[in-house]
Amino acid sequence: MKHNKDEHTYSEEWNEAENDMPVGQDDADSDNLTDEIMSEEDELDALQQKYDRLNDNYLRLNAEFDNYRKRTMKEKADLIRSGGERVLIDIISLVDDFERAQTALHNAENKYAILEGMELIHQKFLNFLRQHGVTEIEAVGQSFDADRFEAVTTIPVEDESKKGVVVDCVQKGYELGDKTIRFPKVIVGE
Repeated sequence: MKHNKDEHTYSEEWNEAENDMPVGQDDADSDNLTDEIMSEEDELDALQQKYDRLNDNYLRLNAEFDNYRKRTMKEKADLIRSGGERVLIDIISLVDDFERAQTALHNAENKYAILEGMELIHQKFLNFLRQHGVTEIEAVGQSFDADRFEAVTTIPVEDESKKGVVVDCVQKGYELGDKTIRFPKVIVGE
């Protein structure tokens, strides 16, 4: 019996504790929990919208960059092609001069007139190169620099001041702006 009495006491205490709770407490807790779940869902929805907006902005920006990259590559290719076209058009006029010179060579009896015509064409070629930014690299009399010149051979020199100096140029070198496009082939004094 004693055991039943302890159980009865425990259940009475439980009932008293339930009766001590304010009326509607369970309902308030339930409402708070529901409000908390709703606010978390609203926050989740807001975060999802923000994510969607940022993702959309990222995709648009990525597409714009890709279009920009393709457009600039096309413009660069067009510029190179049209730049090459301009050079070729300028060369065509030089070809015309050579054709006229060939015709004159076959019919000419005065070698000085032919020589003068060839010199004019040579000057026209040099002007063409200058117009396109190509300049000749001065080599003879310069100190040999392996970064600027290509030594073909060396020759002994009697004058001490000519040792290590370019004494002759076998093939001219040219620069386009600051870039060497063909190194001069030189003979260096030893």
